[in-house]
Amino acid sequence: MDVLALEAKSVNGSEPEKKSSSRPKPKPPKKAKRIVYFEVEIVDLKTKEKLLLLDKVEPTATVLDIKALFHKSYPKWYPARQSLRLDPKSKCLRDEEILQTLPVGTTASFYFRDLGPQLTWGTVFLTECVGPLVIYLMFYFHLPFIYSPKYDFTSSKHWVVHLACICHSFHYIKRILETMFVHRISHGTMPLKNIFKNCGYYWCSAAWMAYYINHPLYTTPYYGQMQFCQIGNFSIHVALRNLKPPGSKVKKIPYPTKNPFTWIFWLVSCPNYTYEVGSWIGFTVMTQCVPVAFFTLVAFIQMTVWARGKHCSYVKEFRDYPTLRSSILPFIL
Repeated sequence: MDVLALEAKSVNGSEPEKKSSSRPKPKPPKKAKRIVYFEVEIVDLKTKEKLLLLDKVEPTATVLDIKALFHKSYPKWYPARQSLRLDPKSKCLRDEEILQTLPVGTTASFYFRDLGPQLTWGTVFLTECVGPLVIYLMFYFHLPFIYSPKYDFTSSKHWVVHLACICHSFHYIKRILETMFVHRISHGTMPLKNIFKNCGYYWCSAAWMAYYINHPLYTTPYYGQMQFCQIGNFSIHVALRNLKPPGSKVKKIPYPTKNPFTWIFWLVSCPNYTYEVGSWIGFTVMTQCVPVAFFTLVAFIQMTVWARGKHCSYVKEFRDYPTLRSSILPFIL
């Protein structure tokens, strides 16, 4: 009995030792990472006056966050109206850029410039497109005070006049619908003063060409041509829209899709401008009107500038960008 008791005691006594040795040692608590806050100074670009000093700005703050903090102190300068840069002669910083990735120390100076009152691009596009649509129809229906009173509310006898009105109206209705349901615009706003320049160009051009095309003495052209480039233009806009998820500003290389109208992407960086020019060339041939030809020429020059800028941006941003592509005209421009 004594021997058994001693054995039991020894067994019972050894078990706690095994359990205690098998328990893991508690890990020491992790030291909290030290956050290095930034001190941001905002200076007026013109006067070099110190406008605001932001203390303890988090390193992960974006430029847009800094604009929002600046807006709290100066309510009249909302973020879209602000331009911030690291040097008076440098480029404006993008809203998505992060403070700790910028070439600055823990004390950063930003130069502020007031961009003036802003409008959303959607508002600008709608204003640009609604104007020409309404103005052209005013001439087409021969409203009073445009032509001689005897022609008020009369209709032209030439088929090309009616066809031109259908094509012109379709073009701007398409642009209005694209603005509302298709386009995803990276740049949110533009200066209010620019809308007068843009609308002046589109509205006056529409009035000039509409006056002659719908004139009671207008003569039919010797030959005409229907325009089919509007479908291609719409197809390109849809393809570009699908590149960007809602709210994203990430740029991607556009490639052709199953839609045959997008296959021109193999040769051109901005086929939407290529189709746009083709539409106006077709409209010029169909109407054979000097104001339309002049508008087409000016539009081609402007769209070439936009296309070359976008093409250079693609080449600079993407190393694997297709080398075969031209800006707006395959193998030419």
